[in-house]
Amino acid sequence: MQSRTSKIFLIVILMGTLNNFFCQSTKNDWSPLQFLIGEWTGEGNGEPGEAVGSSTFSFDLQNTILIRKSYADYPAANNRPAFRHDDLMIIYQENKSIKAIYFDNEGHVIKYSVSLSKDLDTITFVSDINPAVPRFRLTYTKSKENTMKISFEFAPPGKPEEFSKYLDGVVKKKI
Repeated sequence: MQSRTSKIFLIVILMGTLNNFFCQSTKNDWSPLQFLIGEWTGEGNGEPGEAVGSSTFSFDLQNTILIRKSYADYPAANNRPAFRHDDLMIIYQENKSIKAIYFDNEGHVIKYSVSLSKDLDTITFVSDINPAVPRFRLTYTKSKENTMKISFEFAPPGKPEEFSKYLDGVVKKKI
C-alpha cells in the first residue's frame, strides 16, 4: 500500500512540475509592442493611391498572441473602381523571437520575422527571402504621442535587399 501511495505522490509532483514548465513557457513579454495596442485611424498614399483606413491591435488567447485587423478604403481613380483592402496579422513569440503571419482579401500570405530598434520606437516586420517571390518590409515608428508612421516596402524577386516604397502613412490612436 505504501508503494502505491509513493507512486501516486510521485505522479502528482511530476504533473505539477510539467504544468509549471508548460505554463512558464507560454508566458510572453509583450512590453516592447505595447504601444501598438488600441485602435488606429489614418490616411496614406502610395502605389495604389490615396486611402483612408483603420487598424486595431489586441491581445488574444490569454495574451499569447497579438492580432492586427486592418482595412483601407481606396476611392475610384484613373479608370480604376473604388475598392477595399482587408487584412489580418497574427503576431506571436517562438523560441524567444517575435514572428508574424499575414493574410489579406487578395489571397496574400506573408510570414514575417520581427525586429525592434534599440530605443523600442520602431518595429520592423521583414518577410523571409524566397528568390521566386517579392520580399516585404512593414515598419511602424512611434512619432508624437498617440501617432505612428507606417511604411510598407517590397523588394523584387531575386533582389531581396532592394526595397522600394509601396505605401506610407500616418495613423493616430483613437482615445
